[in-house]
Amino acid sequence: MRGHESSVFSISVHASGRYAITTSSDTAQLWDLDTFQRKRKLNILQSVGIQKVFFLPLSNTILSCFKDNSIFAWECDTLSCKYQLPAPPESSSVLYKVFAVTRDGRILAAGGKSNHLHLWCLEAKQLFRIIQMPTKVRAIRHLEFLPDSFDAGSNQVLGVLSQDGIMRFVNIQTCKLLFEIGSLDEGISSSVISPHGRYIASIMENGSLNIYSVQALTQEINKPPPPLVKVIEDLPKSKLNSGGLKMKVTSGRVQRPAKSRENKIQARILKQDLTGNFENKENEASDGLNKKRLQILLKGYGEYPTKYRMFIWRSLLQLPENHTAFSSLVDKGVHVAFLNLQKKYPIKSRKLLRVLQRTLSALAHWSAIFSDTPYLPLLAFPFVKLFQNNQLICFEVVATLIINWCQHWFEYFPNPPINILSLIENVLAFHDKELLQHFIDHDITSQLYAWPLLETVFSEVLTREEWLKLFDNVFSNHPSFLLMTVVAYNTCSRAPLLNCSLRDDFEYFFHHRNNLDISVVIREVYHLMDTTPTDIHPNDKLDAFVALTKGQYPVFNQYPKFIVDYQTQERERIRNDELDFLRERQMVEDMQAEVDQQRVEDEAWYQKQELLRKAEETRREMLLQEEEKMAQQRQRLASVKRELRAKEMHLQDATRRRFLKLQQDQREMELRRLNDEIERKVHMRDQEIATTAKDLEMRHLELESQKRLYEKLIEENLAEAEQACLNADWRIQALHKQRCDDLQRNACYQEVAKLLRENRRKETEVLNAMVGEGARKWEEAKEKDFHLKSEKKASALSDASRKWFLEKELDDALEHAEHPYNTVPRCQSGQAASGYVPRTSQLKDSSEVDSSTHISLNQRRVQWDTMEQDLMERVRNLRQRLTAQARNRCRTPHLLAT
Repeated sequence: MRGHESSVFSISVHASGRYAITTSSDTAQLWDLDTFQRKRKLNILQSVGIQKVFFLPLSNTILSCFKDNSIFAWECDTLSCKYQLPAPPESSSVLYKVFAVTRDGRILAAGGKSNHLHLWCLEAKQLFRIIQMPTKVRAIRHLEFLPDSFDAGSNQVLGVLSQDGIMRFVNIQTCKLLFEIGSLDEGISSSVISPHGRYIASIMENGSLNIYSVQALTQEINKPPPPLVKVIEDLPKSKLNSGGLKMKVTSGRVQRPAKSRENKIQARILKQDLTGNFENKENEASDGLNKKRLQILLKGYGEYPTKYRMFIWRSLLQLPENHTAFSSLVDKGVHVAFLNLQKKYPIKSRKLLRVLQRTLSALAHWSAIFSDTPYLPLLAFPFVKLFQNNQLICFEVVATLIINWCQHWFEYFPNPPINILSLIENVLAFHDKELLQHFIDHDITSQLYAWPLLETVFSEVLTREEWLKLFDNVFSNHPSFLLMTVVAYNTCSRAPLLNCSLRDDFEYFFHHRNNLDISVVIREVYHLMDTTPTDIHPNDKLDAFVALTKGQYPVFNQYPKFIVDYQTQERERIRNDELDFLRERQMVEDMQAEVDQQRVEDEAWYQKQELLRKAEETRREMLLQEEEKMAQQRQRLASVKRELRAKEMHLQDATRRRFLKLQQDQREMELRRLNDEIERKVHMRDQEIATTAKDLEMRHLELESQKRLYEKLIEENLAEAEQACLNADWRIQALHKQRCDDLQRNACYQEVAKLLRENRRKETEVLNAMVGEGARKWEEAKEKDFHLKSEKKASALSDASRKWFLEKELDDALEHAEHPYNTVPRCQSGQAASGYVPRTSQLKDSSEVDSSTHISLNQRRVQWDTMEQDLMERVRNLRQRLTAQARNRCRTPHLLAT
């Protein structure tokens, strides 16, 4: 039963038990439970999901509810759409999630994530009521109507399971809260109501299973039937207003919807028709089907439609569906007479066997005679197979058949019904004397040509379709129709029967299927019903159809009670005798078993003692042999020990020699490893020395290039100074001082170069002697580093003093250029100390100093400052680069410090 892409969350079975609908979120499929094959498949768009698809009770209508709140009704066979319910009003829109239908299929209840319940009238296809649950209810998880034995399927009490785990039972007419089960502390996860409405089974959220008695919860559920005169409310023809439909659930006074003038509800009182035609009332079935019209339809088509057959049968037989009474019969368990039913009637299907056993047990509990009726399983089996999914209907159909079509069958119990067989023989004698004479000539009685057909209700000689077609006519006519069918079956089979001469042939003929058209037999039955004389017609000997009573089943006592009681007593006496015999036999068997057990134990004890004696002698012999073997093994063990000792000494000597050789090899390998390490160290030292020498050469070349660059710069500066002296005679003395400063700077440069050469020489000495005089050179390197820092500081002080002196002279020159006649020596002693005496005679007149002189002096000052800064920056960069190269190439800490 495949075909669903997603999980199946709903299964609905047809009332006949033949069809089933499985529903998933993407599709719904219709299955035939007899062949387990898929008949139809309902496909929908992916955007529209399915909420639920199910059969309406007592009909062939399929109701499909989708996630967009659309509800469609479909025909079961063709899946053609019968109607669609209109959209609910926008003011109370609810996304439908759960649904429930009354047993008569007239009212649909729908709910979802809201505290509103929508009640639809499926006959009028209108929303006739909106019930507002208490404010505590925010969502509805499950809906189920509570069945009642007195409401004829129009259930009035609806169970509503909300999100808080409480199931509230509401009367949909009065909107009154009757009772509730569950609590906030012990909520209900899921719940189901028994078919007869007596119990409620609930699975709690904590995992427990609670069974509630409805009768103990409320007395209103089991109230007496309503009076015959009642008020019926007609639905308004105009569209109902959603505001007038809405009602709130109350626990006290009944609150009804307000009546508007536009939609005024009309009320009518139905009076009893005391002068009506009772004949027409007999022809009217309980659900409104007319028996005469059905008979006309049956004669025209020969059988009822397959999809409506079960519904029509239930209507013709007027089954009361007494759930409570049937449950009381089933609760009594399997009857003693049918405990070993499978031994006499082996059925392959275990389910079918259980249903048959339960149905026969219910019949036996209903009337004692059915526990002794040998042909009852043959009579009930075809109906059990047909209604195996609805045991109540199966029981009531068989009971109705026994009451009406099996009249006077049990008057000669335990013998076959001689009176009924005589009626059949009289009719056969009137219509076919030749066939009856043939039966008489071959000693064939009615117990052979009529009784096998009756006790099996033709199930052995007809196929399923032929049998259903026959019982369409049987249930639609007088109970005498079944007896006439026996006569018609014989008359229509007269040709093969006249050719039979052996009793075995006749028995085989009436217990197996034959090549016979059932339509011809049925036409012959109707012909016999019309042409048989009144004095021999079974119609006068049998009563008219009587349906089962509602509430409780009628008492069936149409049998010789004393015979049944006598058989029951005899059977009970035989059963008791058998139990006594079995008890005594069990006692004897137990005593015999004890004696046999004692004898076996004694024999086992003697055998065990003999075995122990023999085993003791054997063990003594084995012990002597073992002692001899042990002496021999000791001698062999001593010799083996001596050999092992010699081998051990030899092995120890060989091990010692091998160990000494191994030590020698390890020492040689260690020496070779040390030699390789020394060579590697020497090679690395030579490489480091060569690399250091190359680095020193590169550094020497860099210093030489820097020296030439500095000399070139000095020469350019001297040339520019001489050019400046030619342009301005009054600056001759300043230029002379500047030249002296340049010479002093050159001397400083020479000292720097000398220091660098001295450092380079010392680094070479340190590299040559770093292996043996590491510690001493470390101290010497620190001293040299300190000396170098002092020299650097002295050089920096000298540069700073020179720069200060140059700036002072330039300021004086500028001041003199601006005020040539106001020039006064600042400090004669300072000038004398520095060797500079300004010569006023050499100064030119202010008229001779033009504006270009002032500009050239500023430019020279800026150029000297820039050159001096560049020179100092290059010296710093050179020192940093030399220090970084020395750090990268020196391997030891003392070289890095140097």
